[in-house]
Amino acid sequence: MIEALKNALRLPDLRKRIIFTVVILTVYRLAAQIAIPGIDRAVLQDVFSSSQLLGLLDLFSGGAMSNFSIMALGVYPYITATIIMQLLQPIIPALEAMQKEGEAGRQRLNLYSHIATVPLALLQGWAQASLMQREGVLTNWGFSGASLMPTVATLASLTAGTMFAVWLGELISEQGIGNGISIIIFGGIVSRVPQSVGQMIVTQNYAALAAFLVITAVTVGVIVVVQEGVRRIPVQYGRRVLAQRGNRLRVAGGQSTYVPLRVNSAGMIPLIFAQSLMIFPGTVASYFTVSGNQTIANIATWVQNFLSPQGNWYWILYFLMVVGFTYFYTDVVFRQQNLPETLQKNHGFIPGIRPGRPTADYLNGVLGRITLVGALFLAVVAVLPWLTKGLTETTTMLITSAGLLIVVGVVLDTMKQLEAQLLMRHYEGFIK
Repeated sequence: MIEALKNALRLPDLRKRIIFTVVILTVYRLAAQIAIPGIDRAVLQDVFSSSQLLGLLDLFSGGAMSNFSIMALGVYPYITATIIMQLLQPIIPALEAMQKEGEAGRQRLNLYSHIATVPLALLQGWAQASLMQREGVLTNWGFSGASLMPTVATLASLTAGTMFAVWLGELISEQGIGNGISIIIFGGIVSRVPQSVGQMIVTQNYAALAAFLVITAVTVGVIVVVQEGVRRIPVQYGRRVLAQRGNRLRVAGGQSTYVPLRVNSAGMIPLIFAQSLMIFPGTVASYFTVSGNQTIANIATWVQNFLSPQGNWYWILYFLMVVGFTYFYTDVVFRQQNLPETLQKNHGFIPGIRPGRPTADYLNGVLGRITLVGALFLAVVAVLPWLTKGLTETTTMLITSAGLLIVVGVVLDTMKQLEAQLLMRHYEGFIK
């Protein structure tokens, strides 16, 4: 691996791409340190130490939200807009037809995602700033009087920061190495690990640190195996006569190949959906715990306690929701690919299976069985802090479950891109 990386750095164009990626990532990390004016940092630290919702959002901001900087929203609004567009494609025929138009259609869908990012960033910025004002972090916030202009400036700064982060990510995708959006999130996750390790060393919690390192290493190994796991469905293409020249026939097709069905086609999306839904009721209930109506206050307190990460029911429901969302999102993605119709148009068929509906039923059956493995895997990774609580005496890990999936996924994707670049230049493969 080290030797292959040296070979990559010897190539001027690859070296330029790697340096460009590092520079852009550094620019993002520097921008993440520019705080919004008028915040109380001491109160901000207390709020983040007790809020699961803010911790989740901080993950997608690359650690910028814990400073409540101009990049506090990170790329989360863009990720939300992209997911919404994916979910709307099977529902809206115009979007589904646009997806089938090839590169031009995908560019238009990407444009719509960028446009949708702006109102989502404004809405999320308003929600987060209102939460900060409620917790005492922001002191000058409101839409009246002297607070109007600071409020508008804060929302404009947060929205501009999101679009700037998306732009930096796209620059990395175009001129650097790897997926830019994922690289930015990856940098934020990794940048917090040394701080977490340092805190454990300072508190002399060496046993927990050693346990975390072992658990993290084993988890990463399992994630690599499952993320790279595929079920290969054999496909045979029929021979076609394209033209006849004299006594010779020009034919095409007849080759055999396979369709790879991934064990985990949903990635980390089910964790995001499940954790967002698990956190949402408790967050809403927190606003009613101080209600003047005692019944409403009691119900809100019960909901907040029932869905608290300190309780067991939170993790049990989290496990079940991750499994459910894995099946849901895998089905959505598989339907968008429309493999049975694509195979039939290209004169391809699965040996022993008739084209059309029988092929679709067969693929859905296989996908359902292998998705069970992926769903259980994601669910176990999601509740890993709860499962290891007795060993480490805490549910806080060096890297969160979603963070581990992002880190491993980004590393694997980047390694594959480097491998492709090296193979093009007849170098030894990056991954063996």
